[in-house]
Amino acid sequence: MQEKISKQELNKKAAKAGFFFVFMQMLVRGVTFLLTPVYTRLVSKAQYGELRVYESWLLIIVPVMSLSLYRSIERAKYDHEEDFDHYVSSAVMCSYISIFVFISAISLFFRQFFMDKTDMNLIMYIYMIFYTFAYTATLSFQRREKQMMRYKVNTAASALMMIPAVLLSIALLYWGNVTHREDSLVDLRIIGYFTPQVIGGIILAVLMFKQGGIKPDMSYWKYAITFSLPLIPETLSIQIMNQADKIMVKKLTMADNAGVFALATTVSFIIWIVEDAVWGAWQPWVYEKITRKEDKDIKKPWYMIVLVFAFFSWALVVFGPELIAILGGNKYKEAVYLIAPMVTGTLFRFYSNIFSTIENYEKKTVFCGIGTVSAMILNIVLNYIFIKRFGYQAAAFTTAASYLFLLVIQGVLESIVCGRRIVSLGLMSLICIGCFAVNEASIYLYDLNWYIRWIFFGIISIILYVVFRKKINGLIKLLLKRN
Repeated sequence: MQEKISKQELNKKAAKAGFFFVFMQMLVRGVTFLLTPVYTRLVSKAQYGELRVYESWLLIIVPVMSLSLYRSIERAKYDHEEDFDHYVSSAVMCSYISIFVFISAISLFFRQFFMDKTDMNLIMYIYMIFYTFAYTATLSFQRREKQMMRYKVNTAASALMMIPAVLLSIALLYWGNVTHREDSLVDLRIIGYFTPQVIGGIILAVLMFKQGGIKPDMSYWKYAITFSLPLIPETLSIQIMNQADKIMVKKLTMADNAGVFALATTVSFIIWIVEDAVWGAWQPWVYEKITRKEDKDIKKPWYMIVLVFAFFSWALVVFGPELIAILGGNKYKEAVYLIAPMVTGTLFRFYSNIFSTIENYEKKTVFCGIGTVSAMILNIVLNYIFIKRFGYQAAAFTTAASYLFLLVIQGVLESIVCGRRIVSLGLMSLICIGCFAVNEASIYLYDLNWYIRWIFFGIISIILYVVFRKKINGLIKLLLKRN
């Protein structure tokens, strides 16, 4: 077992690794975002919506078929640290058996029904099969490396998959347009985008089996299943909440609306990338702090993170018209009014993580599932009611409301189940309401000339810096000292 490092050494290691991870994840995942303007101009609005809906189905299917066993890896690091690589390879093998059973059942008995309900053609279905195996390995590898605070290999693996995926898909789309194969653009993008990811995932699976062995350990299977099965409803519910709005917009309205909605989602993806990178870097440190009974050290930096992301979300709203013009052009201009609720909802989702941390750490995963399933059901019901009554734009507001509900219910459950809470639920709820009010009010800035809006943003930024300069400068010095 590794020797326990001091509190100062832990903070220094977490800061260095976390800074590198956040920077590189933003760089790698940002490539996909930065090339969105290319995608939106190479395919129609309907095709863009179809592609995003297909990706939504994949993100729902993977956690179900794999039994979400990769979710157990973070916690297993503390229970099986001496044989951690073997645990990971055993968990991946168990997931692969589950995926094989699911795929076999679908292919043998109701493949056509499945394809009809998910709007998949044969190419989509085949890539779904390979991607499910590959992405399960990728998720397992990423969680293993993240928990060990080894971010260089993790980031390099992501880059070697995502950058070729983006470039190949754009090349195939360009070729399809030049050769007048407009009807095949969706298939070409799927082939180009997912082939490198499938190859990369297979390589990572081989690497993990080589490092951890191919002989399964039944005790590890039992641990992974016991921990992860209760989380399947949570994982599935979160993915459904993330993806259901696009799917329901397409089903209840039309494909063009799904394309507009998907582009607005892409803007919220900007803050999503940074949120996930920060949380991914921060979670191992949080788990270490809980293990050491140093929970109080978490509160102060968390509130700093909360305020930084609140400002970030507001900046995206203020510059919404410019972002939409760059990403999609004039044909997507109505998406600008969806940005405020979408980025705010993403903020709520990120904030809710702090309330499920102790539940996951103490293996009270059933209760995490209760909260997310409740929020998912609320989201679907609200989507169905309000999309039909007020149009597809309503889905942005119903999803934001559902994420706020998720934050509150996770906070309540954490206190009931674990008897303690890291941060104040009341204060976090007030911050969320304030963020929503400010972001929605900022929509009225769109009536002003762009330069007035930019000047206003600059003045507010300067005021905030003057007010919080000591804390901001202290944080910068702290990061520079630790890095």
